[in-house]
Order: sequence, then structure tokens, then C-alpha cells
Amino acid sequence: MATMVQAVRMALHYGETYLGVTDIFGEDVGPPLGGVFTATQGLKTAWNSPLDERGIVGMAMGIAYAGGRPVAEIQFCDYGFNTIDLLKVAGNQHWAGNGHYNLPMVLMTPSGSGIRGSLYHSHSFESWASRLAGWKVVMPSTPLDAYGLMLSAIVDPNPVMVLLPKALLRVRGEQKLPGEPEDEEELKARIDAPVGDRSNWQPRWPDLKPYYVPIGEATLCRAGDAATVCSYGRTLPLCVQAADQIREETGQGCDVLDLRSIFPYDWKTLSQSVQKTGRLLVVNEDTEVTNFGEHLLRRVIDEHFYDLLVKPRLLMGRHVPGIGLNQVYEQNTVPQLPLIKETLRALIAEPA
Repeated sequence: MATMVQAVRMALHYGETYLGVTDIFGEDVGPPLGGVFTATQGLKTAWNSPLDERGIVGMAMGIAYAGGRPVAEIQFCDYGFNTIDLLKVAGNQHWAGNGHYNLPMVLMTPSGSGIRGSLYHSHSFESWASRLAGWKVVMPSTPLDAYGLMLSAIVDPNPVMVLLPKALLRVRGEQKLPGEPEDEEELKARIDAPVGDRSNWQPRWPDLKPYYVPIGEATLCRAGDAATVCSYGRTLPLCVQAADQIREETGQGCDVLDLRSIFPYDWKTLSQSVQKTGRLLVVNEDTEVTNFGEHLLRRVIDEHFYDLLVKPRLLMGRHVPGIGLNQVYEQNTVPQLPLIKETLRALIAEPA
């Protein structure tokens, strides 16, 4: 099975081959490195930009306005804060032009904790991104979803931000991508650049097929009546593990929703699940003040106050300036499996 970073790379290859992608660029995106996480190795349209995030976003806007279809990368989302004003401008162009001008650009960036990246490589960006009107924002938690969301982002006529959870980039999926070889080692030999001299290396891409995950559509990872758990990105697999363990221990099953899209988000699916279970836990790793999960809770309370059996809960990252390099600091700064399981168990057990 492909890893998430391999899935992203194959989606970008499909995009430049069949979907009109003209430029894939950013810091160290081109040869010889192919991105710090190797997401752009072997791509024919990949090139290296200066170390200038504002220049990267501005260049992407210019290429898109000139008729191209760029995919730009900010090497770590922490440095997206340098570009907030330009991201705002990119998001308002279609609206400001009364719908007459599109801006078909994709901005991808690794987000979140899990690699011990310390203060400058561990931030989460989805709450900030959700405030950028005019942008669509997605965050996959599986390689197949990463492939499908990236293809949907590429064909979208306006800006799409693809947030890639750092901790999951090397995790293999449970479902094969369409066209992926059966053997994992064969895939690695075909598309992963060798360590050392790469001057004569060329990838041997598999015969990939299109697969689109609609932006704004959640997926139900587990089903049950005891509670609704809503998450995305790094914390989604932890929520699945917590729900599986509780089902095994108590026989009580939960709906576990992978939101997949931060905006637009799948309110219909979340709403139906809350009406069914009457109990809600939202989990993410962004900081706890003005967190995107707070918006979800506010809307659930506004629209389903009388459907809720107990107060809804929200697990988030701590409101600290950054995540420390020490593993103890990282583990205690953002939600981990034991806390998710403990909170979910208490949610289920609380009397109505």
C-alpha cells in the first residue's frame, strides 16, 4: 500500500500529465531533493523557488491569472503566517471580480505535530485557514483520500489549500490507489528516488487512474449509536482506535466521522449523526482558543440543542506559543490516544 506522501506524489504526477498542471514549485520542491518530505520527487514540472513564502503565493496567483494551473508548496505551514495577507487576497479574487475571474491554484503545506519539529515546525493551520473566505480547505487522513482530494483540488477553478498531516505522511494506507502496483516494494522502486546520486534517476510511474474525493464530503469510518466523534488529519486514526477499543471492551459503538474538508464542511452528515446519537466529541490538534472545532460545537448547539443528551465535548491542543522539542512536551501539548479514549468513555457514560 502507498504511503500518504507517495499518494500525493502520484496525484501530482497525474495532475501534470492529464489535468493541466503547469507548475509545481516551492522551496526544495524541484530536483534533486523533491521536497523535504519527498512529495515532489520525479515530477516533470517541479522547480525550486527562492526561500520566500510571500513570493511563492504571489507567483502562484500570477501563474493562475496568466492561464496556468500551479500547485505551490509552503514547506511547513508554520511559515504560512508570513503570507496571511496574500492568502486573503487570493481568496477574494473570484468574489471581487463578480464571478468573472477564476484563480485555479493549489497551495499544499504540511501541518500539525508528530515529527518532533519543535517551535517552528509543529503548528496547525486549519483554524487560520478556515477564516480565509474564498478558499476551500482540505485535510486527508489516508493515502487514498490524499490522492482523491489532491485531484479535486487541482481541477477546482479557485484556490484550494491542501493541509497534509506531517505525522501521517509515512503511514501506509489500507486501500490501494487506482493503478497502484500490488507490491509495495515495486512501488518504492518505481517512484522513490534513491539515496545519494540522483542525476540519472527517472521515475517509472504506474498507470494511474482518476479518483476524486468531493470537497466538502465527510466519510463515516465507524458506525454506532453511543456517540458521534468528529475529527480529521492526525487525530482521526486515534479516534478510530479509541472507538474500536471501547467497542471491544463495552460493546458500545460510535459514529466516527472523518471530516476531510475543513471548508466547506459536511454539515449534513455531522447533523444526522448528532441527531442519531445525541452525544458529540470533536477532536483536533489546533490550539484551543478560536479553534475550528469551537465553530462546529457552536453550530451543533444552535441547531441541535434539544437533540443533545449531554453537553458536547471538544479536545484540542493547548494554547501555548509552540510545541517543545522534548517528546514529553509534544505528547502533552496535543491530544493523544489515552486522553481521547478517556474523554469518549466519559461522554458515553454520562447520564442523559
